[in-house]
Amino acid sequence: MSRLRLALDPLRETLLLTLYARALDSQSPHPILDDAHSARVAEQIDYDFARLKVKPSLVCGTALRAKKLDEAVRAFVAAHPDAVVLDLGCGLDSRALRCAPPGGVDWYDIDFPDVVALRSQFLPEVSECVGADLTTSGWLDPLPRDRPAMIVAEGVLPFLPGDAFQRMTQQLTAHFDTGELALNGYTRFAAWSMKYHPTIKAIGITAAQGFDDAHEPERWQAGLTLVDEQFLTRVPEVGYFPQPLRAVTRLMGCSTALSRQGTRVLRYRF
Repeated sequence: MSRLRLALDPLRETLLLTLYARALDSQSPHPILDDAHSARVAEQIDYDFARLKVKPSLVCGTALRAKKLDEAVRAFVAAHPDAVVLDLGCGLDSRALRCAPPGGVDWYDIDFPDVVALRSQFLPEVSECVGADLTTSGWLDPLPRDRPAMIVAEGVLPFLPGDAFQRMTQQLTAHFDTGELALNGYTRFAAWSMKYHPTIKAIGITAAQGFDDAHEPERWQAGLTLVDEQFLTRVPEVGYFPQPLRAVTRLMGCSTALSRQGTRVLRYRF
């Protein structure tokens, strides 16, 4: 099978990191997400994935946060079969295929135009893709306004500059009448410390955006109300983590402060 070599800048290269983590999870004896689509796509790319130095903690954390965000999407579209779903900064994620929404749902995968072009090659089954720079305005205009919206922002927060995530959120909640925003949250310390992570250092990117208080987005003048702050140190799937990661994660789960520094999934209603 011929493989495609990609020319990506450091920011876009992060899509390979999460893709590879999901692929490794699917190949483990006890997968958490079990995303065979990611494994298939990774096999088609000519890239030295070993240089990413992906550790079991990153594989498990990536798979687990994706699973919990998938669950949030499934619950929302079950309650709102006419919903609009936006997967922001989707990269090469196959969430639309994993969630398999009902026919009345309109699903839009949003990312840079060149990334959307890659999706058409590797994930042709996913048809509704919108090429957009999330830091700009106007890309929302063609999307329907009067239907409940489920907005997913996985791994987006720490990589947007300045207050761009806050401004993007204001634009989203102004466009749609009602809906939910789901994201994996980063504390300021967790976002700052990412630059010392071996994998992030290998790519050569700086991430720095985060917030400590899960209620902080309620003060962004975007009409958000916190629905749930889920600490992934405390979910049953931790039992599938390899040792000693499993023991360390369960120990972290005994402390709310430590759990908050790990992966958490936040849901807001607007």
